[in-house]
Amino acid sequence: MSAAPVAVPAEGASDGRRGPRIAISQKVAVGVVYVAGLFLSTLDTTIVNVALPTIGRAFSVPSTAVDAVSVSYLVSLAVFVPASGWLGDRFGGKRTLLTAVAVFTAASALCGTASSLGELVAFRVLQGVGGGMLASVGMAMLLRAFPPAERVRASAVLSIANGLAPTLGPVLGGLLVTEVSWRAIFYVNVPIGLFATVFGVLCLRNEPARPTERFDLAGFLLAASGFGLVMYGVSEGPQQGWTTAPVAVGLACGVVLVAAMVVVELRKESPMIDVRLLTNRLFASGSTVMTVHSVAFLGTLFTITLYFQDERGMTPLASGLSTFPEAMGVVIGSQLASRLLYRRLRPRRHLMLGTAGTSAAIALMSLWHQDTDLWLVRLLLFCLGLAVGQVFVGTQSASFAMVTSASSGRASTLFNVGRRLGGALGVAVATTVLVTATGGRATAGGAPDMSGYRAAFLTAAALNLLGLYAATRVSDADAASTIPPRRASTKRATRCRQKGDSLPPPPPSPDQPTQH
Repeated sequence: MSAAPVAVPAEGASDGRRGPRIAISQKVAVGVVYVAGLFLSTLDTTIVNVALPTIGRAFSVPSTAVDAVSVSYLVSLAVFVPASGWLGDRFGGKRTLLTAVAVFTAASALCGTASSLGELVAFRVLQGVGGGMLASVGMAMLLRAFPPAERVRASAVLSIANGLAPTLGPVLGGLLVTEVSWRAIFYVNVPIGLFATVFGVLCLRNEPARPTERFDLAGFLLAASGFGLVMYGVSEGPQQGWTTAPVAVGLACGVVLVAAMVVVELRKESPMIDVRLLTNRLFASGSTVMTVHSVAFLGTLFTITLYFQDERGMTPLASGLSTFPEAMGVVIGSQLASRLLYRRLRPRRHLMLGTAGTSAAIALMSLWHQDTDLWLVRLLLFCLGLAVGQVFVGTQSASFAMVTSASSGRASTLFNVGRRLGGALGVAVATTVLVTATGGRATAGGAPDMSGYRAAFLTAAALNLLGLYAATRVSDADAASTIPPRRASTKRATRCRQKGDSLPPPPPSPDQPTQH
């Protein structure tokens, strides 16, 4: 009598007690939950800005006070990102990621019910707790789910969230505030967050908790307070003035605390913020490209919004719709990068193309006038998106090639700290240049003239050239494991397996260094 066949569970399947109850690829499961959470977290950095005047009127507070709604969220993000890598390793990726998404979703619902500005600010801080945790933990899970050669595909999906959310925020925010209520900009997060949480509970595999050292309290306190103060100073500097006491003291103390954090963490074997990872040239170069790019990209988006609304007199909704071609460019550009350009050009030239193209597109925006044809404006925005898509895919694919699986959580933390601070700094730089170039008219109730916009665009383009220099330091040899094989090579490998022929050994992974 023949033995009964044994059912082999599909990837990601397991019993209901220890893993997902729906058999689904973990690449898909992690991608869906992480992209949904990242989209919400990124969307909230721009969607709220449109509603600030309405919120101020609803609570009868001046515009200078309602700004705390945005600043509190950014500061909370900066405070809780440093602990996210340790939490993911200590409690497991699935548990930490889903907790972060659930906290963000619950806080969004609470924001919609706020009855005072104080309550709203408190709930925004809670939102930042969830948003700060999910970015790094989700990225680490994605790095573990996708082998290096497939990360370019994952990066293309992530680029949709990174590129679409900042642009969609003003469109969706303007529509909801105009047609529904300011509270709707928070309620819109709830169904997406609930879907991501339920989907993750059913489909994500339980990641075992990784062995970790004791919680690095000193490192956390120094990093959280330092990054939080820097984020506060950068966010409030353009509004209050860089020389005012709160801003100047906050920035000075923040820089000192961050410097102290670096000194303390370098002396520890298992630091919370592993700054030693920056000695890896590939990771340091890729992280630098992303940080500098965040400064230029988000600063430019902010300037474009002001150009449409103040210079051309558009409504927030019309402004957002005119900016939308940029998001479409990111989506198309990221697909072009993942399917063709990253493999053909190799990481170094691919990142150089993306950063140079971004700087060129932003510099050309300085030629805009008040009556420049809108279709020409939209075409240039689309070209900007194409270039930005290359940077998103290239940095997220290549940066972690030499990072071991055990260090992926701490590397994701460093990467996201740079991205978050870079975005806030970009808006601050753009605002400061606009105010300086227009002699203060931008903050005295008057709209900045075209000289201010030109100066802001040229400044962003010039700053982004620092990213171009960092891209030249990317080594194709170090990032070789992330380059997808050509289709012909894949077909040859399949035929060899079918015939039983031997294949050449794959390149060594970061966990298995080459033997000399």
